[in-house]
Amino acid sequence: MIVAQQTWTAQSGWRQVVDTLEQRQPHLILVFGARAGLEASQVISRFESLHPDAILVGCSTAGEIEGTQVHDGSVVATLIHFEKTRIAASEALVTSAEDSRAAGEQLARQLSQQPDLVNLRHVLVLSDGLNVNGTTLAQSLRQNLPAHVAVTGGLAGDGDQFASTRVVMNGTVKDKRVVAIGLYGDHLTIGYGSLGGWDSFGPQRMVTKSEGNVLYELDGQSALDLYKQYLGSHAADLPGSALLFPLSIHAPDDETNLVRTVLSIDEVNKSMTFAGDIPQGHYARLMKANCDRLVDGAAGAATNGRQRLGDARAELAILISCVGRKLVLKQRVEEEVEAVREVLGDQAVLTGFYSYGEICPSGAFTQCDLHNQTMTITTLSES
Repeated sequence: MIVAQQTWTAQSGWRQVVDTLEQRQPHLILVFGARAGLEASQVISRFESLHPDAILVGCSTAGEIEGTQVHDGSVVATLIHFEKTRIAASEALVTSAEDSRAAGEQLARQLSQQPDLVNLRHVLVLSDGLNVNGTTLAQSLRQNLPAHVAVTGGLAGDGDQFASTRVVMNGTVKDKRVVAIGLYGDHLTIGYGSLGGWDSFGPQRMVTKSEGNVLYELDGQSALDLYKQYLGSHAADLPGSALLFPLSIHAPDDETNLVRTVLSIDEVNKSMTFAGDIPQGHYARLMKANCDRLVDGAAGAATNGRQRLGDARAELAILISCVGRKLVLKQRVEEEVEAVREVLGDQAVLTGFYSYGEICPSGAFTQCDLHNQTMTITTLSES
């Protein structure tokens, strides 16, 4: 695998960051950028002209990762030449959250039934960040892909605006769609890891009333009233302050925790809408930010991704971190990317973005789940 990297800013235009392709043509180009930047940089016409045979995919962001730097308003393009690995791309529409299950089924079917490709090893998925139910999408991919195929990826961002997101697929930049890349062959080793680093506080409570991603009651009491009680003075700044206090949930028979971010509150119905489903009967506990532990969580995710590679060393790492972490870490945000670099080594090219949700297996025996408030890392090495 040979990886090159280019970055665009409005001030400087395009510049070469890593240039190792020489005369080789890339098979895959990953593009992560601010929504306005994806249009202003003319990214589509640039790479369609330079590399017409490459698969070009990407999405809008809430911040772009290039090496150990975190940018706002830029576009980061990572060009990948595979020596032996084959790839294929698929897309599906998600005009609303109700389309999420069908989108997962369509993507899984298309990637599993490529007529000229065998041994699907991994799927990288990039989705609209606002018109999808990420939990349902992840479940559908899990149910319809072969059991040995893991899925990683994330939901597109739009800075801190939450107005509209974009997904890039050969020739177009659009909202309301999901794209997936299938990686095929015996020569690619893939690792992954996803950790948060938030501190739990307060008692564990049962979800006694919920519908999808809308939470009404915990232990038979108004979830919103309980949430405000624990937030104290921060409650006056809801829903914005909710990014500082996500919820940790787990099933009664499984201690694996998933983190959920509050998107909005409804004072009339005393409900809270989250970025992922809050199943009735699950247990929930509040969490709060600790910057040092967030950075440690990023290092832990990188360690998991490195260990899954065995003796191989990461040549490329795709980092997808939650916008909530960026807003909490503020001027310390690059510390979590630097922590990843320390674990993976200087030989790995780092790319990625800040997202509205992360997709990654929760453990050794799941193909994928939707996460919030995590650093999720996919590591790749080709032999």
